[in-house]
This record gives sequence, structure tokens and C-alpha cells, in this order.
Amino acid sequence: MAETRSAPPMPIVTLTINPALDVSTSTERVRPEHKMRCGPSRVDPGGGGINVSRVIRRLGGQSTAIYALGGPTGQAYRQLLEAEGIIGRVIPIGGSTRENVTIDETSTGDQFRFVLQGPELSDREWQAALDATEDASRLGGYVVLSGSLAPGVPDDFYARATRAAHRHGARAVVDASGEALEAALDEGVFLIKPSGRELGELVGATLTTIEDRVAAAEELVRRGRVETVALTLGGDGAVLVNREGTTRLRPPPIEVASTVGAGDSFLAGVVLRLAEGRDIAEAFRAGVAAGAAAAMTAATELCHRDDVERLESELAEASH
Repeated sequence: MAETRSAPPMPIVTLTINPALDVSTSTERVRPEHKMRCGPSRVDPGGGGINVSRVIRRLGGQSTAIYALGGPTGQAYRQLLEAEGIIGRVIPIGGSTRENVTIDETSTGDQFRFVLQGPELSDREWQAALDATEDASRLGGYVVLSGSLAPGVPDDFYARATRAAHRHGARAVVDASGEALEAALDEGVFLIKPSGRELGELVGATLTTIEDRVAAAEELVRRGRVETVALTLGGDGAVLVNREGTTRLRPPPIEVASTVGAGDSFLAGVVLRLAEGRDIAEAFRAGVAAGAAAAMTAATELCHRDDVERLESELAEASH
């Protein structure tokens, strides 16, 4: 359960350079060359950093969201965010904000996720996002750099944003993969949240066991490329690795409805609790609770506060 702290929370900034309007629905079976009649649909403003800001808001916290938007889909996206009370700074772009589509196949329980590429950004547009991130970092705190890079954005974009955060004493949290993550680690970041696959790609090895993955994470910490690795394991929970040691945490039993947004919810729980002044063990529990709570909701729906706080309490009790 969240506690009231006397000190004000540290600022949190999120950056989303390639947001997406998430459309989700269901159909009995996905088949080629057929019209597939769908059930009710929902539309959510998606993208790594934005989802982190949305979950922070749901959990009673506050963040500043910086995100690039353009075109009619961008207009709809902004209206949805404003309806949720998200505080942010829009970076206008010439292209139209992308859409992603999630289809639940009711006859099998399978889920199909179609992730579109997104519009190409000019040098001026992505530089404006960097400038806004640096401006918002001036009070320190945490800067969450999350999600894919849009076409036209350089691979070292998150590395540049990390340097900007460091100039003002802010801690960079990076949730990315491939060259974007590799370049950011050259700057020495506070926290990363890779999956097993993403970690394997990062270190150039096939990590078939949890022990292999933990060893790879420990090596990244030992070399000073990152202070904390929060390694997500899907339904098996997560592993936290830092200089103090390694901790594995499994979530309480839940009924999984959809894993979309679980990783972003996990990250939001961790960062919010750290910003509130909690220690890393408490923050880790909150992350696992938020990720599990998100998996309990359907389609692209994110976690609910009461579920997170209930699971958080269960994890705390189990640790004593």
C-alpha cells in the first residue's frame, strides 16, 4: 500500500519519440482473405514513455510527458491524453502519428499485435524533443527514455538524452533495445529494463537460462555501464541486479488477460516509488505488482491502482 511521505517526490520526465494510437478489438478467428467481423473496440494513447506516465498518474503520482505528435491521429491522441489528465509537452511533427493494432482471437486465446513503423522525423523535430527533455530535466529526478525510435531519429538519440539528463543531475532510465540501448549504455545509465531476448541481443549471446541472463546483467553492472538491471521474465516475475546483489521476485498467482503494457507498468511502478523516496527493494516490489496488475486487464488496458496496491502488499508480506 502506498504511504504518505513528508518530502515531496522527485520529478519524473518521460520521453516518447514514436508514440502510437493503440487500437484493440477481438474476432473469433484470424484468417487470410476473409472479412473478419470484430467485437467492440477501444483506442488508447500508447508508446513506452507515455504508458509510463499514464500508469504513474493512475498510481497517484505525476510526471511530465514529452512526446512527438502530428496529423489527425496525433490530434485524437492528444485528446485522449488530456482526458486522462496527463501533463506534457507536445513536439509537433509533419508526419501523422502511427497506429498499432491488437487483435484477440477468441477461439484460441491467441493475440496478434501489428506494430506500424511510424512517420519519419526531421533533424529539427527530434532535436526539439531533445531540447525539451533537457529543459524538463533541470530539476533533476528521473528521466525515462522508453520505446522505439521513429524513422529519421539517430541510433544515439537516447545516448544524447542521457547526456542531457546527466548535465542536470537527473538519473536516466532506459527501456529500449538494439543500437539505441547499446549507445545509451556508453553514457552509463541508472536503470535498464530488458527482457531476456533484449539482454541477449545486447551482449551478443544466446541466454537460454535465467542463470545466463543474471550473469550477463551482473557483468553490465560490474563494468559500470548501468547501475541497476531490472530483468523482466514475463509470468515468472523479474530479477533485480545491482552492486548490492541480485534479487528475484515472482508475482502472486493471477489470471492473465493480456500482457500488453505490462512492461511499461512495471517500469512506472519502479520509478514512481523511487521518486517517492522508497528504497530499491520496495520499488522493485511495486514494479512486479504493477506489471502483474496490467497483465490482469484486457487488450491494451493498463493496470488499476487497487490491484497494484493489493499485489504490492501481498509481495511485501511474503518477503517477511
